[in-house]
This record gives sequence, structure tokens and C-alpha cells, in this order.
Amino acid sequence: MKKSTLPPDDMPPAKITQQDRIIQVELERSIGRCVLESCDQITQALLTNCQWYITTNASTVKIVIDCPDIISYWHIVSNIPQIGKQLEKFSGDAKIRVYPPTGKGMPFEISVNEITAYRDWL
Repeated sequence: MKKSTLPPDDMPPAKITQQDRIIQVELERSIGRCVLESCDQITQALLTNCQWYITTNASTVKIVIDCPDIISYWHIVSNIPQIGKQLEKFSGDAKIRVYPPTGKGMPFEISVNEITAYRDWL
């Protein structure tokens, strides 16, 4: 395991406190609001029709979208480039995970740095 060259004050805490968790939840909510507000109206409407949330872990930001029906799923998947463009503002390693309705397939996950190839595939 590689030892960090960062000073101790810049290292993550050895133990996560309740206050740390509250701050993380607030960060995730704020990123979610910023992402939603920066999307175009169509993408906003699509996201509003689904259950979704943002998670953060170190430098990775992930949006998890749970679609209520297969039509919403396909609209969201078709709109991955727009969503990725907004997430990329927060992390170049951001990811998008889209869940279809229960029993309708496997989740789709893509990193924002893979979207260019995905867009060419669409």
C-alpha cells in the first residue's frame, strides 16, 4: 500500500462521524440540485418522472436513476449525453447508472468519459 505524501490535516479522517455523514448528504443534495437545474427542460422532465439521487465517494460522483417504466428508461438512456455533460462539471470520473423497471433487464452504467463512444453508438 502506497503511503500518502499529504500532511495529516489533508488526509481523510480515520473515523467518519455523524457530522461528516450529514455534510456528505448535504453535498450530494446540492450536487443533485445543480445537476437538475443545469439540464435542459426535457431532461429535467425525464428526471422528475423517475426516482434518482446522487452519491459521492472520494472523487467519484454518481447519479443513480430508477425508471418507473420501460419508456422512461429508454428516454433516460437516450439522454445520457445531456446528463453526463452536467455531471462532468463535478467530476471527470462521474458515472451514470440507470435501472429499468423491475424484471425488465439489467442496470445500465456508464462513466462520463465513455459517453463520446456511447454517443457514436446511438
